[in-house]
Amino acid sequence: MRAIREDFPILSRTGRGGRTIAYLDASATSQKPTQVIEAEAEFYRRSNAAVHRGTHLLGDEATLVFEDGRADLASFVGGRPDEIVWTKNATEAVNLVALAIGHASLGCGGRASRRLSVGPGDRIVVTRAEHHANLVPWQELCARTGAQLAWIDLTAEGRLDLETLSVVDARTKFVAFTHVSNVTGAVSPVAQIVAAARAVGALVLLDTCQSSAHIPVDVAALGVDFAVFSSHKMLGPTGVGALWGRRELLEAMPPVLTGGSMISWVTMDGAEYMAPPERFEAGSQPVAQIAGWRVALDYLKGLDMTRVAAHEHALTCRMLDGLGDIDGVRILGPADAGDRIGVVAFAVDGVHPHDVGQFLDSLDVAVRVGHHCAIPLHSFFGVRSSSRASIAPTSTDTEIDRFVEGVSSVRRYFKGK
Repeated sequence: MRAIREDFPILSRTGRGGRTIAYLDASATSQKPTQVIEAEAEFYRRSNAAVHRGTHLLGDEATLVFEDGRADLASFVGGRPDEIVWTKNATEAVNLVALAIGHASLGCGGRASRRLSVGPGDRIVVTRAEHHANLVPWQELCARTGAQLAWIDLTAEGRLDLETLSVVDARTKFVAFTHVSNVTGAVSPVAQIVAAARAVGALVLLDTCQSSAHIPVDVAALGVDFAVFSSHKMLGPTGVGALWGRRELLEAMPPVLTGGSMISWVTMDGAEYMAPPERFEAGSQPVAQIAGWRVALDYLKGLDMTRVAAHEHALTCRMLDGLGDIDGVRILGPADAGDRIGVVAFAVDGVHPHDVGQFLDSLDVAVRVGHHCAIPLHSFFGVRSSSRASIAPTSTDTEIDRFVEGVSSVRRYFKGK
């Protein structure tokens, strides 16, 4: 672990309290190893150019990085290179699918896109555990098409309640859900939800923002139709994400953004579009970020995702046990470590989450505070916001102990208890 942490220069920074920062905010964004930082900088130093344009050496090198990155991400998630679409982030990837369905519902895309269209009488299903990025786009799609939004609800401890899976019925055309909640840390029962969707012929999108850097993800094994990924939560740079989609579905989707780099021919009267994935990649692309993301994927492979999951599971048990022993602390989500990862949101009785976060920061422990872009989920638990600690592959026992020790002091500091 010491050798791994030495690859992350920011982990040696000291905080306001003069100690090394215990970074427990990986769910918001992961820290980056030197290899990733150098790969992005090296692209600008040696190979910076636009992709798929020009015939010079730099253009060829940039294009190679761009396309080889597609192959690397496909390999990491169990897909094919021609099924990977580059986006700015995972939010854009969700919106791309929702907007394409909306366009198909208006008749765009011809005969092939009809299988994607939705309208009055159809149903789109999400879950109450979604963050806004995988909720609002579907709300907007329903508002535009007249389809109905329904959701799988939660058990009292915050796991998806399979008793409510009956909302996936014969009217359902699309199911979109998170692999892991960014509040409760609970892993969704993917197999059961996919089976319910398949039984009624519905398509499935999986949001892997909180899973793909912490547990193995194989889109073929999971049996979904679409999956979205976020580089900056996978040790990679900000500014780039991806959509994976089954090839025949990408071919059926009409384009969303139009302009340069996605057309095969244009006249003053109209345009013909390229095949996917290029059809969905209008404009210039985040090539330097892809150069960094490739190295991040290789770094995660080197760590071995199975070992990462085991390491983080042990830390999650340690964190849950520690918080469970503190009076006045309520965990928003399962209190046991089964089928959950190290994303732990919590509320301290009588103390505002922002005060909790600032107090921990004074001890050089970094956590997130707020609603974590999941207001409906917080409403379910009867709170407006919470504090959240989240574990990374680089997290240690010592950091967890410092965090638990800090939380145990919060009520004593603010309430004298």
